[in-house]
Amino acid sequence: MATSLLAWLIWVTPLVGALLTPLFAKIHSKVRDVAAVGFTLTAAVLATTTALTVSAGDYTVAWIPSLNITAGVLVDPLSLFMANIVAWISLLIMIYSIGYMKGEFGLTRYWFFMNLFIGNMLLLVLADNLLMMFFGWEGVGLCSYALIGHFYRDEPQYWVGTPGDKALGVSEEYSPTKSGMKAFIMTRIGDIALLIAIFLIYAFARTFNYNQLVTQLGGSGSWAANLARLGLLLPTALLFFGGPIGKSAQFPLQEWLPDAMTGPASVSALIHAATMVKAGVFLTGRMGPVFFIALSQFNQVPQFFGVVAWIGALTALLAATQAAVAREIKKVLAYSTVSQIGYMMLALGLAGLSANFLAGYTAGLFHLLSHAVFKASLFLAAGWVLHVTESRFMDEMGGLAKAMRLTSASMLLAGLSLMGIPLFSGFWTKDAILSLSFLGGQYILYGLALATAFITGFYTIRMLGITLGGKPSKHLEELMESGKHPHEASLTMLIPYLLLAVGSLALGLSYPIYSGPLTRYVASNFSSTIYALPSATISPSGFTDLLLLSVSTAVAIVGGAIAYFLYFRKSYEFETAMNPIQRFFWKRWYLDAIYYKVFVSGLLAASRGLYVYVEQGIWNRLNNIVAKDIMDYSRASDQLDTQVVDRAANEVASYGSRLSNLFRRLQSGVTEQYVIAFAIGIILLLAYMLFVVGAT
Repeated sequence: MATSLLAWLIWVTPLVGALLTPLFAKIHSKVRDVAAVGFTLTAAVLATTTALTVSAGDYTVAWIPSLNITAGVLVDPLSLFMANIVAWISLLIMIYSIGYMKGEFGLTRYWFFMNLFIGNMLLLVLADNLLMMFFGWEGVGLCSYALIGHFYRDEPQYWVGTPGDKALGVSEEYSPTKSGMKAFIMTRIGDIALLIAIFLIYAFARTFNYNQLVTQLGGSGSWAANLARLGLLLPTALLFFGGPIGKSAQFPLQEWLPDAMTGPASVSALIHAATMVKAGVFLTGRMGPVFFIALSQFNQVPQFFGVVAWIGALTALLAATQAAVAREIKKVLAYSTVSQIGYMMLALGLAGLSANFLAGYTAGLFHLLSHAVFKASLFLAAGWVLHVTESRFMDEMGGLAKAMRLTSASMLLAGLSLMGIPLFSGFWTKDAILSLSFLGGQYILYGLALATAFITGFYTIRMLGITLGGKPSKHLEELMESGKHPHEASLTMLIPYLLLAVGSLALGLSYPIYSGPLTRYVASNFSSTIYALPSATISPSGFTDLLLLSVSTAVAIVGGAIAYFLYFRKSYEFETAMNPIQRFFWKRWYLDAIYYKVFVSGLLAASRGLYVYVEQGIWNRLNNIVAKDIMDYSRASDQLDTQVVDRAANEVASYGSRLSNLFRRLQSGVTEQYVIAFAIGIILLLAYMLFVVGAT
């Protein structure tokens, strides 16, 4: 019990830290800041300690006994692999935040939501059931909304997009509050689909528990078989995948993430590099084997995993083309994140389409690890670049390499890993995905992934060239003339992103050493016989393997070389005049504008139409007619009431009064008159009895 408590404390600790943040703030701001980092450090240490000391298992407690629902943490290779990535990278980002957020307003709120976010992300990862996972899933969604919109005063310097830029008449510039709301709404679309799928599964399985879902897969009476008989198994799987599509910003719900760059750079690094956007990849990895086993019984594996793979490949290419023309450095990195997550989804899709499920599975997870490290480094370094240049636009930077050598070296190392250059971590993980797609016979997907690799090389070197190379821009020269010279960040900011960049190189150099043991560690997740996953070994010839490595590397280098000749050693000025292809990419394939036209402007227009033609044209007129008729009826009723009812009542009352007066005269109060009246009555009664009754 003592050891299992460690696993619970991994996600509970940051949540407690979030709740205590306002109390620490009342003591002192430094106490609040150090405590916020301390809780994250504790969670990271607990995650590693749990991985090393706690036996694999499902550690549960009673939750909703009436429904036989328990709450628990699942200690297995996948959960601990992800928990350690989240916790340790989050720690470096929290340390960076101490320097980066110094002097900003709303720091208590910032630290509260950062710790709350980390706690919910760890809950999502460690939960042993879908319901508990969904609480963490929605928790990170809420925190992302608050953190993206952290600068809720909407000062112009915190916006994203080029001022005045429009597509189809729709503004492409977004404020922090608008971006936060956009992220919240778009991810909720996927979450609704996910929630429907979760309750469909529960309705037939009567459990949310991952392990129980697996053990109940066999037989004709299983939850999967019952869903399949109703034709709902494949739709349920696709609805379930809707959640990862929204949270991981995959097509068609990818448009929220580029605009989420309104948050601080530390938030971008946390949410969009290491944690939230990886939640969809994690969940697909968690339930992917379950759906594979379920769907394989009914020959529906290619339909589901084909959708996963194709969405991943298309998203990777789509986002890469947008990164190739982006003007803002954080937007380049945001589009790159969407693209690289597309690679991960492609790998998980290929897992179900290939003869070796584990190969695709581990390729996706290893690329998740690699990307989390180098992209967090790039986001943090970019945050400092934004600070010293006081601009988000790359064309207002330039020539920073001389004044910021360590930052430039960090960005170069992380950028080379992003490109997939040999010896860096990104090289091995990207190549594993490309090779799997080719060797699995998915040549179109391979072509899309290869084209993405070319564009990735191009936009990475373009970003580095415009930002670090060439001569300082006019904007930067003006800053230097005013005494604001570019310089290195303080150690609390420099060390985290430099350490991550070096870590990316170290992961690449040591990949041949740790990849085998790590693969076996992840594979132990499927040690149960119920996981009847294909494990045929794909053994390409040495020549084929070398050729695939060479092609993917050459493509990335060629893309980078083109960008080098175009953007290094030259002053870059942003030009609005673009060729049709560039403009198409610049306008984000017009997808964002179309979404606004249809779902925002369209709904507003529909609402106005309903108001004019239905509310005013029908209901208001009908109400007026009904009201007039009611008023006419009321007047008629008034006439009936006054002329008939009231008159009749008055007449009855009048006659009653007269009769009453008549009877009152008979009661004079004189005794002699009463005696005479009584005698007359007796005489009349006797006469009646003698002459009327007697005669008969």
